[in-house]
Amino acid sequence: MEQLKATINKAWPYQQDSLNLPVNDLEAALPFYEKTMGFQLVSRTDQPRKSAIIARDQVQIGLAENGGDPGQNGCFFDVDDVANAFAELTANGLPVEQPNYTFQQHGDVRWKVFFVVAPDGLCYCYGQRQ
Repeated sequence: MEQLKATINKAWPYQQDSLNLPVNDLEAALPFYEKTMGFQLVSRTDQPRKSAIIARDQVQIGLAENGGDPGQNGCFFDVDDVANAFAELTANGLPVEQPNYTFQQHGDVRWKVFFVVAPDGLCYCYGQRQ
C-alpha cells in the first residue's frame, strides 16, 4: 500500500522565528522530526549553542537549545491535504488515533486543522485551506 503523504507549502512560526524554535535537548528532539514528521537534517552547529536546520518539501525550520520555552512555541504548517498529513504522521509512529479536526478562520480563509505536540513540547498545527 502506498504511503499517504502531504506537502507542507509554508510554515508560520507562533513567535518570531521558525529557524530558532526552542528545545531543551537537540539530540533527543531530532529523531521525532526525522522519523515521525519526515524532515531531513540540513545543517547543525554547536556554536554559539546547539542547533539544527531541518527541511521538508519547500520548508525549513530550526531547533535550538536557546533557553526558550518549547510549550509556548511551534509553527503552523500550510499543507495540501490535511487528512494525508495525519495519515502520514500516524504511519510514521505518531501515537494518536484521531486527528481531532477543528476549523479556524483567519481573515477570509477558513482552515481545517489538527495539532501535534512534539515530545520536546513544541506544538505544530497542520492546516488545509477550505
